[in-house]
Amino acid sequence: MITGLASGIFWAIDTIILSIALNHSTFISTEQAIFLAPFVSTFLHDFFSSIWMLIYMGIRGRLKNVIRAAKTKSGRFIMLGALLGGPLGMTGYITSISYIGPGYAAIISSLYPAVGAVFARIFLKEKMTCIQMAGLAASLVGVIILGYTPDSAVNNLWIGIAFALLACFGWAAEAVICAYGMQDPDVSDEDALQIRQLTSVIFYGVIILNVVKGWTFTIEAFTSQATPIILLSSLFGTVSYLFYYRAIHRIGPTKATPLNITYSAWALIFSIIFLHTIPDTKSIICAIIIIIGAIVAGTDMSEIFKK
Repeated sequence: MITGLASGIFWAIDTIILSIALNHSTFISTEQAIFLAPFVSTFLHDFFSSIWMLIYMGIRGRLKNVIRAAKTKSGRFIMLGALLGGPLGMTGYITSISYIGPGYAAIISSLYPAVGAVFARIFLKEKMTCIQMAGLAASLVGVIILGYTPDSAVNNLWIGIAFALLACFGWAAEAVICAYGMQDPDVSDEDALQIRQLTSVIFYGVIILNVVKGWTFTIEAFTSQATPIILLSSLFGTVSYLFYYRAIHRIGPTKATPLNITYSAWALIFSIIFLHTIPDTKSIICAIIIIIGAIVAGTDMSEIFKK
């Protein structure tokens, strides 16, 4: 549970730093830059994250383990999860924003822990008690209220909803499929994360950036002053992923995903520290509900009472 909460804390820091990078002139100078910014920043973020992981795994002497794990059936499942959660999930989320705005997109996509719980129940036979489901519901309501901002224009409601649901499905499927892959004793959570990041980066670079014709802008962004900021954010993102995959491995996706989405509450706290924003009462209450609800969702009360 601590690793699950830590994944949310470090992802919140990553989000704050990445938002600073996205406000750099590199990503907002032209209409093309604004359009390509989400795709290019995501690629650069995951590219740097894969480098951080290579350094980390190299220091631990586990690169050979990663190669062996990637050749197994479990490794291929993790690659599938990486494609669903990375390129598919993020592309769906980014596209939904363009059709229905960030407010509605965030609300729909934030339901992925609930979808993940359903998938985990079907494929991994994980169960949630009534108290855990209530905690998950409370946490999701808090995320929805905290993240909602009225959008002035909706270009295409149904297409936007479809892409947001695609993101929701992708992120939920990633957690469950990777959890299944990590049931193999020869595939550790760290091996799985290295495979995940490399798979995502390769697909993004070879397929998505070519589809959106973003390689020229990617090179420009890579040589800009925004790159060190993205490099720093990816470091915190990598730490977050390490904790998240460890939580999935140890307590399962049903409990890990609610703990991970507490990043929206932690981001509020770090915004106060780094950006000097002043939250309103509603935001503070929502943040408390999110964290408490996630902890309840991630706790098996029956096991505690047995102990």
